[in-house]
Amino acid sequence: MTQTVTALYDTYDSAASAVNALEASGIPHSDISIVSSNVDNRYSKDRPTNAVEDAGKGAGIGAAVGAVGGLLTGLGLLAIPGIGPVVAAGWLVATAAGAATGAVVGGAAGGLVGSLTGAGVPEREAHFYAEGVRRGGTLVIARVDDARASTARGILQRDKWVDPAVRGAAYRESGWTSFDESAPAYTADQIAAERARHIGGGI
Repeated sequence: MTQTVTALYDTYDSAASAVNALEASGIPHSDISIVSSNVDNRYSKDRPTNAVEDAGKGAGIGAAVGAVGGLLTGLGLLAIPGIGPVVAAGWLVATAAGAATGAVVGGAAGGLVGSLTGAGVPEREAHFYAEGVRRGGTLVIARVDDARASTARGILQRDKWVDPAVRGAAYRESGWTSFDESAPAYTADQIAAERARHIGGGI
């Protein structure tokens, strides 16, 4: 059987390292997805790559900078309700992008949450991950068979991942209850403040 393993990172660089490690372990890039906030326009069209084809159908807004080889060469720019502009690549992106444009029903909770729950992520966790991206984070999702699930989870939690229990508690202490796709996206200043709160302002 197939499992979905997921991790949130405060920085794109940490997430990209996790993606590269997953690929190096033998997990095909076709089974990995990445979604990263681009509200502050850190990933621009200055160095274009091959945008994800499926995400480009109606929701893509251009190509973004990627790494050499693998999943990260296919980063595309799109917008997700409640989150705003993101850079993303992989199998989850087509569903989230379609939901963002009405082409796919992403579930009552919205594009990214609906895509995550449809992929097997529990709804409570899906809300947390969507909120994490809204606040400037980067999400990595992988589909793996049962035999590789423990290895993949270990890779994702190896370095600089966000513990959902700890960060979720911090969100709830500030009054957050669930991701709301109708809420305004965070501004670049709000994301900078969020990063400063959790990682000392690093990118």
